[in-house]
Amino acid sequence: MADHELSWLTAEKMAEQTRSGELSPVEVAEYFVKRVEDVNPAVNAIVDFDADQVMSDARALVDASTRSREVGPLHGVPFTIKDLTAVKGRALTFGMIPLKDNISDHDAAIVQRMRDAGGLFLGKTNTPESGYYGGTDNHLYGPTHNPWKHGFSAGGSSGGAAAAVAAGLGPLAEGSDGAGSVRIPAALCGVVGLKPSTGRIPQTILAGRYYHWAYHGPITRTVADNALMLDVVAGPDESDPLSLPDSTTNYLAETRKGIEGWRIAWSPDLGFATVDPEVLSICRTAVQAFEELGAHVEEATPAWGNPEEAMWNGIWVPGFAAEHDLIDWDEWQGQVDDNLIELMREGERLTGVDVGRADLFRGAMWDTFSAFMQDYDLLVSPTLSEATFTLEQFAPTFLDGASLRSQLLGWLLTYPFNMITTPAITVPAGFTSDGRPVGLQISGRLHADAAVLRAAANFEKVRPWADRHPTL
Repeated sequence: MADHELSWLTAEKMAEQTRSGELSPVEVAEYFVKRVEDVNPAVNAIVDFDADQVMSDARALVDASTRSREVGPLHGVPFTIKDLTAVKGRALTFGMIPLKDNISDHDAAIVQRMRDAGGLFLGKTNTPESGYYGGTDNHLYGPTHNPWKHGFSAGGSSGGAAAAVAAGLGPLAEGSDGAGSVRIPAALCGVVGLKPSTGRIPQTILAGRYYHWAYHGPITRTVADNALMLDVVAGPDESDPLSLPDSTTNYLAETRKGIEGWRIAWSPDLGFATVDPEVLSICRTAVQAFEELGAHVEEATPAWGNPEEAMWNGIWVPGFAAEHDLIDWDEWQGQVDDNLIELMREGERLTGVDVGRADLFRGAMWDTFSAFMQDYDLLVSPTLSEATFTLEQFAPTFLDGASLRSQLLGWLLTYPFNMITTPAITVPAGFTSDGRPVGLQISGRLHADAAVLRAAANFEKVRPWADRHPTL
């Protein structure tokens, strides 16, 4: 196999070849160590990397398989973990200079499950400070570049994870999603990103164990790889009291089923967003693929109003304001983004009434969405209002001069599905005329992760993308 082919080999195929002996985990490790050393400096996706440890772990996988002759479903497959998630013995900095020496004393449940499945930990990926916005830049590690367009945003907050997958630095990446932070960078980098149902993957990103808006999510190049990773990491764990009971669903097997006869609602704006005309045109054309697959598509949008204020008051500000006591405002000034400090201070102005009203809005959103989805199997929309923009921009140009709230949320069509806990996936829908990826978002009913993956896999069959790679 030519070296460059290994860069783009799917996790599913790579695992088949390591299990059969066609590939050795040591060969895989040697290749990706060199790949990271050659490619990553220009992209800055992986920010914590230990080549010696990668090689040692690969040899341990070989030794273990020799002794037992049993291997896991991800035997020798490289994976990365975002720098908001704990990996034992590795830095957990949240992208912050004041936390640069913070070392994890345990593996998060998702990390342990990836290791138990035979996955090869490759390194930790970049994030904005505390994962607070939809780009990836920080004072500690600097910006992550979009592999498709250097000098442009990889999105965030899982920008390092999405950029690593898009750049061929391993087929599997863990991201986390509080308002779209898996789907935003996946859409901007032209890869697949899933926000699963609440509790599908045990969540320990945040110390508060009852945040039903924050998720781990797989980022991959193909839908099958996304399903494979979900099969490995889903299931209950004592660390997360909201984790769902065991399911008999095989998500990878679900991706091989059709969607003929399904009813799909196509919403061009989810009722509140302003979408760039070229992005909208690409997504509108992409949706036609579902009709080719035998589904019925009609334009329809839940009448849930504009959720921006409720997201801000009920989730975004309280979520970050809870970290208020971590920050010494005077000492940290200049070491973290001013916008992050402003976001946390916004919590000082928020009242209990504001939070309560936001929760009421979310309840009404759920009632509206649940009733709406009685008539549909899926709700499909653009993932974002814009394709990627330059790293110098905090948000798309059309939000210049807007409030911090609007700059953070005003270009996203992702966060409603954090508010109502249902699964949503982004898949590549095409490219703008100047080569920037565009994502299509597919969301489903309560706990309908299998349906979302199934639809995404069917879409991929008739609108394939995995054979397209950025020039690095």
